[in-house]
Amino acid sequence: MKEGYIKKEDRKKILLLTDDIRVHSGVANVGREIVTHTSHRYNWIQMAGAIKHPEKGKGVNISEAINKDAGIKDSSVILYPVDSYGDPKTLRELIKHEKPDALFLITDPRYFEWLFQIENEIRTNIPIAYLNIWDDLPAPMYNREFYDSCDALFGISKQTVNINKLVLGKEKSENKIIKYIPHGLNNQTFRPLADDDSGLKETKDKVNNGVDVDFTLFFNSRNIRRKSIPDTILAWKFFMDTLTKEEQKKCNFILHTDPVSDAGTDLLAVINFLFPETGSGNLILSQQKLTRDQLNQFYNIADGVILLSSAEGWGLSLTEALLTGTPIIANVTGGMQDQMRFEDKDGNWIDFDENIPSNHRGTYKTHGEWAFPVYPTSLSLVGSPKTPYIWDDRCTPEDAAKQIRALYDMSKEDRKKIGKAGYDWVTSKEAGFTAKVMGNRVIEGMDELFSKFKPRKSFTFTKDTDKQRKVLNHKLIY
Repeated sequence: MKEGYIKKEDRKKILLLTDDIRVHSGVANVGREIVTHTSHRYNWIQMAGAIKHPEKGKGVNISEAINKDAGIKDSSVILYPVDSYGDPKTLRELIKHEKPDALFLITDPRYFEWLFQIENEIRTNIPIAYLNIWDDLPAPMYNREFYDSCDALFGISKQTVNINKLVLGKEKSENKIIKYIPHGLNNQTFRPLADDDSGLKETKDKVNNGVDVDFTLFFNSRNIRRKSIPDTILAWKFFMDTLTKEEQKKCNFILHTDPVSDAGTDLLAVINFLFPETGSGNLILSQQKLTRDQLNQFYNIADGVILLSSAEGWGLSLTEALLTGTPIIANVTGGMQDQMRFEDKDGNWIDFDENIPSNHRGTYKTHGEWAFPVYPTSLSLVGSPKTPYIWDDRCTPEDAAKQIRALYDMSKEDRKKIGKAGYDWVTSKEAGFTAKVMGNRVIEGMDELFSKFKPRKSFTFTKDTDKQRKVLNHKLIY
């Protein structure tokens, strides 16, 4: 019997709003792992979002599939596919039909603006829990009403947890459930493989085309602007320029992403521009959909994984890398900082506050030996009507190239050693970036919510003069 198991008929029911947990997106993967690793405690229904969902209006029972992964026989997981993330009419109908005990939201809060507009109606009987997957500085005061509309705020990074508190203010923070629930992945899916693993050897031979390669770098993420892929390719060029022609022949850079994207750029054109003589620069573009086993093999092939995103919420590819025992090179921003384990003068894993809301500027230098941090040097304030201001915090390709070179200069044995240290930490009690631990953290948060939730009155009136000003007294430059 699974620890904490509750019989199906006695479980609380939670309505999940996020990407359809069957699709291959970062948010969907996290949602599925949460559902899987809490299905012995809660029954789940989902408004399963997609841009134009082909199954809209249907009910899809995936309980059997969840049973297998969850290790139980009586999970209850039913999906109700919707376009985008739903609408008030669909939500009201679903609440009336399924009578959930709580709502659980995952993704950017602006996608749920329609829901927060009717939160008084919902929270008359049902609490709202929100897993905030992305918050960057300056603290987004324009999100205050969103966060105030939730009964529990879960943050994926230490930076996000602190920002939640800054935005809400001291008094409201103390009266709201705020918890750190970092992303966790299945460490049976992403795991170290032995060098003589037959599948690994076959994939390595295919990727390297029979060439004896000494060093492989890997990138796995979407081709969108903030992922900084052109700068990453430029960093690779600067690194390659430090090598002899013979050394260059034994280096590969695998990019698993769409070569061309309207949300990003034409990477083929970038490569041809930066490597006009060869047209490749030993870059291998992978756009084919990979099984989880195949993706795990790619991480195991790699000597390092790189992600130079600006304003990154978490950076799941770094977690996947660490779970396979692969070192990481990353921009010091958002949740990627957590995965580098910066520590204070006493050796403690750092937290953030109003004085030091981030380690962008390298206030703390000591970090996990598996991490090769690249500190942002460009701080630009950008925005849009929905997100009026946010730092675009970019590192330079030259600095990234130096960290690639530092990893390259290590022996294979030393790379394995620091990769093992990363694996040991990411699966430790302190970090716990695994699906099982994430599930336990969600259970702790939701159980506390259920015990403390008090239904709201139907209407609350406040004077405009009583509203808290949308300003925040903290350092803008740090």
